[in-house]
Amino acid sequence: MTAPLKLVIFDCDGTIVDSQHTIVACMQKGFQRHGLDAPEAESIRRTVGLSLIEGIARLAPDHPHETHELLVDGYRSSFKEVKAQPDHHEAVYPGVQNAITRLDEGGYLLGVATGKSQVGLRETLERHDFSSMFMTLQTADINPGKPHPGMIESALRETGAEIENTVMIGDTTFDMEMAVNAGALAIGVSWGYHGKEELLEAGAHIIVDHGNELLHQVTVLLGEKE
Repeated sequence: MTAPLKLVIFDCDGTIVDSQHTIVACMQKGFQRHGLDAPEAESIRRTVGLSLIEGIARLAPDHPHETHELLVDGYRSSFKEVKAQPDHHEAVYPGVQNAITRLDEGGYLLGVATGKSQVGLRETLERHDFSSMFMTLQTADINPGKPHPGMIESALRETGAEIENTVMIGDTTFDMEMAVNAGALAIGVSWGYHGKEELLEAGAHIIVDHGNELLHQVTVLLGEKE
């Protein structure tokens, strides 16, 4: 009998890459482009993981949908300007690159589920030479946004894995709630945008404090030996 497929799905911003400074700066500039007061940095960080339009709707609840769409365009324009700068860099969190490499080498199927667009995600993965390691890329422009289980369900269809052999790794309650809604296992990471207690309350099976812990905890949850 062949061994069942094992699928490990990563969030991107706040889990793989430290992009908070870029996101905050672009969101604030996007609001200022349209003559609105820029949201506080912490408020912006709390929306990371949601689709862009939903995050902006939470940041500007008193404005109509038409304004939200303008703010989306403002964010995207600011992001294009920032990423074109020669010194633009978003670091991979410590230990995460090693974890991804070892999981890939160990025969796990890898995927990403993120509030980014397909274009933005692919650019990020290419920048860090991750593109060949992930076989399913689920984004908010081709799926319902988190915490809807659609991204995980799409990843299962693309890979052929079963939900009981799937682990979601993320830094926000949106990631944990998506995993719960889909019936997947969930690992929360403490270096992102939501706190440990929030992640546990949202459904995380375990919290890790460093990327070097990820391989071990994936094998523990899936009942395997390293």
